[in-house]
Amino acid sequence: MNGWIQAGTVEELRDQGPKLIKGGIVVFYHEDDVYALDNRCPHLGFPLHMGSLCEGILTCHWHHARFDVCSGGTLDPWADDVPLHDTTVHDGLIWVDPKSRNGNQLQLYKDRLLRGLEQNIGLVIAKAIVGLMEAGVPETEIAAIGIEFGVKQRRQGWGSGLTILTAMANVLPKLDKQGRILALFQGLLAAARDSAGSGTRFLLDPLPNHGVSEERLMKWYRDCIEVRDTRGAERVLLTAVQAGADEKRLFSMMGMAATDHFYINGGHTLDFHNKAFESLKYVGHEHRKDILASLVPMFGDASRSEELHSWQSPVNLVQPLKEAFEELTDKGISSGKEGSVIDDEELLQALLGDDPLRTVIVLKEALLSGASPVRLSQIAVLAAAERVVRFHTQNDFGDWISVLHTFTHAHAVHEGLIRSADPWLVRGIFHTAATIYLDRFLNIPAAPRPVGIGAAEEVPQPAELLEILDKQQQVASAAAWVIRYLRSGGKPEPLFNILGHALLREDAEFHSFQMYEAAVAEYDRWSSESGPFAEKARETLILAVTRYLAAHAPTSRETPHTARIAWRLHRGEKLFEDE
Repeated sequence: MNGWIQAGTVEELRDQGPKLIKGGIVVFYHEDDVYALDNRCPHLGFPLHMGSLCEGILTCHWHHARFDVCSGGTLDPWADDVPLHDTTVHDGLIWVDPKSRNGNQLQLYKDRLLRGLEQNIGLVIAKAIVGLMEAGVPETEIAAIGIEFGVKQRRQGWGSGLTILTAMANVLPKLDKQGRILALFQGLLAAARDSAGSGTRFLLDPLPNHGVSEERLMKWYRDCIEVRDTRGAERVLLTAVQAGADEKRLFSMMGMAATDHFYINGGHTLDFHNKAFESLKYVGHEHRKDILASLVPMFGDASRSEELHSWQSPVNLVQPLKEAFEELTDKGISSGKEGSVIDDEELLQALLGDDPLRTVIVLKEALLSGASPVRLSQIAVLAAAERVVRFHTQNDFGDWISVLHTFTHAHAVHEGLIRSADPWLVRGIFHTAATIYLDRFLNIPAAPRPVGIGAAEEVPQPAELLEILDKQQQVASAAAWVIRYLRSGGKPEPLFNILGHALLREDAEFHSFQMYEAAVAEYDRWSSESGPFAEKARETLILAVTRYLAAHAPTSRETPHTARIAWRLHRGEKLFEDE
C-alpha cells in the first residue's frame, strides 16, 4: 500500500461516522462498504462530511446537490461530479488512494466546458475555464471550443453570442490573467445563452458540380441573397468552400452580397461577417464551412436601409450613392497601393459635415484619383468614433446604440478592405458615410471634448478609473480622467487593461463588447503612425470607448461574480465561511 493513506478501522468508521483524512478526503461507511470522496462539494465547496448519505445518495446540505457515492457522479448537472478515491481493507484497516480516479483532468475540463455550453450553466463554464487555464491550455484554444459549439448549435446561425466570444478572444493580449478569465467567461457564456433552446444547425450539401468557376459561384451567391434564398446561397457557398476558394475570395463573395444593399441590418450583417472571418484563425480548417455557412441565415429577413424613409427624405441619399457606384464601376478603381495621398483632416471634416452630397463627391473623387480604400475607411472609422466622443448625454439613452452601430460597421468595413482583394467593397465606406451624416443630430448639442485639461504631476493610477465608474452618469468625469492620464504620460497598455476590466466586471450588453474590441483594434492600427493627426486619432478612440463604457456602468455584476467564485474554488478557498 505504498503511498496510500490509512483511514482507521472499519469498526471505527461504522460507529463514529464520516472521517476526514489527509488531502481533503472524506471516508464513508455505507451499506456494508467503504467509500472515499473529495470532501469539497464540486458545486461551491461546502464540506460533504456535513451532508447526509441515504440509499447510496450523498446530499450536500448547502444547495442540495446530490451524488452517487459509488461513482461520485452527480444527479444535478450544475454541481459537477465529485472526485472519487479507491479504497481497500486489509485486516480491518481502511486504506485510501490519495490520487482520484478522475484520470485525465485536462480532458475532464474540456468535456465539462462543452457540457456547460450545451446546458447553459454559467458556473460549470467558469470552473472549466479556470481549470483549463491553470492547466496551461492556450486561451484561444478554450475560445475555439465555444466557437465550434456555437456555429453548430444555433439554428439561426451566427449571432451576438459568437460575436462577443470572437471579440473577447481578439482582446486577450490586452488583459491580465484575471481579465483573460473574465473575457473568456463572458464570451463563452454569451455563446451558450445565444444557443440555448435553439436546436442544432445542420448543413446542406455542396452542389455535385465541382467545375463551376469562382466568378459564376459569386454571381449565383449574390443572386440568391438578392431574393433572400438563403438555402440556395448556402449550397453555393459550400460549393466554393469545397472547391478550395481561399479566405480572401470567400470574403469578397460574401462581403459583396452584404454590401449589395445599404447598411444591412443596421450594420450588424457586415460586422458579423468580419467577426466570423476573424474567428477562423482560432479553429481548425475543418470548421471553416460551419462558420461561414452560419452567416447566411441572417440575410433571410435582413433590413435594407435604402428602403427606409430616413435614407430618402428630406435628403435623398440613395440615388446619389447609386450614381457614384455606377461611375466608379465605369471608370474603375484600384487598390490604392500606388495611388494619391489624401488629406486626412479634410476628409474627416467632410465626413462630419452637414452636406452628405459633398461627402459622396469627395469620397468618389478620392477613389478615382487612386486613394487607398483602406485609408479612406480608416478615416471613416475615426469620424464615427468622433460622433461617440461628442454624443451628449441629453440625448435619449438608447441613441448610444445608434452611434455605436455606425462605429462598429465602419470598423468592419475597414477590416474587410484589409482582408479582401476585391476593391468593390468600397461601397461599405459610402454606407458608413451616410450613417455618420444621419447621426449628426446626436451631436446637437455636442458634448465638449476635454482637450484642455493639463497634466498631473504624477501619472494617475489606472484603478482610479474603476472607482469613477462605480457611480452612474460619470461620462464626462471618466473622459476627463482619461485625458489627464494621457497628458501625464500614462501608457496605453495599463489603460486598455483597466478599460477591459471596466467592461468585464459588468453584466454588459452586447454593444459594449463590440465597442471595446473595435476601439482597441482601431487604436492598434494607428499605433504605428506618428504626428499630430495620428496622436489625436488614438486619443479619439480611447475617449470614445471610455465614454461609452461609462454611460453603461455600473450594473448588478452577477456574471463576473460567478467567474470569481470559480477562481476561488479552484484555489481551494472556503466560500461558506465568514470573510
